[in-house]
Amino acid sequence: MASITLDHIGKSYTAGVTVIRDLSFEIKDGEFMVFVGPSGCGKSTVLRMIAGLETVTSGTLKIGDRVVNDVHPKDRDIAMVFQSYALYPHMTVYDNIAFGLQIRKIPEAEIKKRVQEAADTLGLNAYLDRKPKALSGGQRQRVALGRAIVRNPSVFLFDEPLSNLDAELRVHMRAELSKLQRRLKTTTVYVTHDQVEAMTMGHRIAVLRPCGTDPNVTNLTQIGTPMEIYDTPANLFTAGFMGTPKMNLLKAKITDDGHDVVFYGVRMPVSPAFGAAAQRHKGRDVILGIRPEHIGAAHEVDWKSDCSISGTIEILEPLGHEVIVHFQVQGETVSGRLRSHVALPRPGDPISLQVRTEAMHLFDPSTEKRLAA
Repeated sequence: MASITLDHIGKSYTAGVTVIRDLSFEIKDGEFMVFVGPSGCGKSTVLRMIAGLETVTSGTLKIGDRVVNDVHPKDRDIAMVFQSYALYPHMTVYDNIAFGLQIRKIPEAEIKKRVQEAADTLGLNAYLDRKPKALSGGQRQRVALGRAIVRNPSVFLFDEPLSNLDAELRVHMRAELSKLQRRLKTTTVYVTHDQVEAMTMGHRIAVLRPCGTDPNVTNLTQIGTPMEIYDTPANLFTAGFMGTPKMNLLKAKITDDGHDVVFYGVRMPVSPAFGAAAQRHKGRDVILGIRPEHIGAAHEVDWKSDCSISGTIEILEPLGHEVIVHFQVQGETVSGRLRSHVALPRPGDPISLQVRTEAMHLFDPSTEKRLAA
């Protein structure tokens, strides 16, 4: 096992095309780190630089104590699992798993032992004599995992390995991968655009965004545990990206006395968590963040509030255990949650929901950063 250190890493394909700019953080030994972000944010590029499949334009990349900027992929002691299974169709499951060891001239007895251990871990014992065409998508992905496991690498790299699976199988494989990583304790870097995968699997999450052309903008917007990222987003990008449905981000203004926030004609007392910040920003425009789970019907919620917001229902999204309601307020869409399935309102109906004031987030509209406590 080994840590991974990115020290001011940059990646440019031409003078005017920068994909990664000034990326610096450490992935700890034995940690499960998830890179999450929208398409084009560079998360797969970072993974490929760690693997050695992309060159590093600037900065220093270390695996353990060794600088690997110019080290060949085969000498980095990593194993990578791609979105596509990349199995050899003419080989059996056993041979697919064993192939990487065979070309490294590992003794046959050791190969057999490692393949058997991987098959036991992944539940593939009954399929070792089958070829990939006789396997389901989930079984093929487990074979790809087995091929990585038998290497006993210092680092596992996963590039959206569950994207091709159906929803039920993805849930199952998320749990299996998490259990596998806990058992092996191997440093793992996992790339996904799926927020649920990021929240449920990672020890820590690195939220990435496209760096654009502004030389002052880097790809990394925040790094932390799943709940740190969810509960205290450091900026508007993280706040709007993490969460399904996403956080409501509303134009608001702090009152001249710093005690309240006003949005869409609604006056809401400032949460104690932002009391000092509100005093420093009296009378200023802010962005108010409220997650949909903190906007609900008065008779359903387990918190009390004197603040409510009213509008006209635009869309209802029944999810079984709850209903997501999107409603228009002065031309802007706000999202909330309803728990009751009885006598649901309809699109076009008026609605008034309570807002949990202590769950507010406040951001500076110019810097897009969370207001400091």
